[in-house]
Amino acid sequence: MKLYSLSVLYKGATKSNLLKAAFDLSSFSFFQRSSVQEFMTFTSALIVERTSQGTRASVKEQEYLCHVYVRNDSLGAVVIADTEYPQRVCFTLLDKVLDEFSRQVDSIDWPTGSPEKINYKALDIHLAKYQNPREADAMTKVQAELDETKIILHNTMESLLERGEKLDDLVAKSEHLGNQSKAFYKTARKQNSCCEIM
Repeated sequence: MKLYSLSVLYKGATKSNLLKAAFDLSSFSFFQRSSVQEFMTFTSALIVERTSQGTRASVKEQEYLCHVYVRNDSLGAVVIADTEYPQRVCFTLLDKVLDEFSRQVDSIDWPTGSPEKINYKALDIHLAKYQNPREADAMTKVQAELDETKIILHNTMESLLERGEKLDDLVAKSEHLGNQSKAFYKTARKQNSCCEIM
């Protein structure tokens, strides 16, 4: 799971205006990075231009997913991720970035702003933090912990059932247990069988 790009743009009447962008292109070779960054910037601008106000969308481009959110005030954001990255976490990130950006940068600067002029430093921080969706997003973290607990519980139940089957074999084969002890074990086993899962 990987995030490659996070951009904030203003959707103008005819074209979009890039306000700020952050990139993590470490998985690309050094010589490809500038071309990849240009392509991601172009793709982000194009997606915002073609997305109507008040809309969220996900667009697949080769092995990447571009998630976009354009608010009713024409402020938009795009995150480019691989296909494994959870969509819900991407839209949570876009909401958070747009809310912060609109509080810190005056809306008068949106139509004419540029990445050099806009004073918003949090994009790189958010891009780094959200690289691991389990750590960045509370719900994803809880879901991962639940899945892990479920796996542990399932393994424990399986080992208990295996142990129970082995105990049955041992009791049946035992020469040292009297008939009364064997009858007690079988009765106890029947009483507890109501609690077995399967």
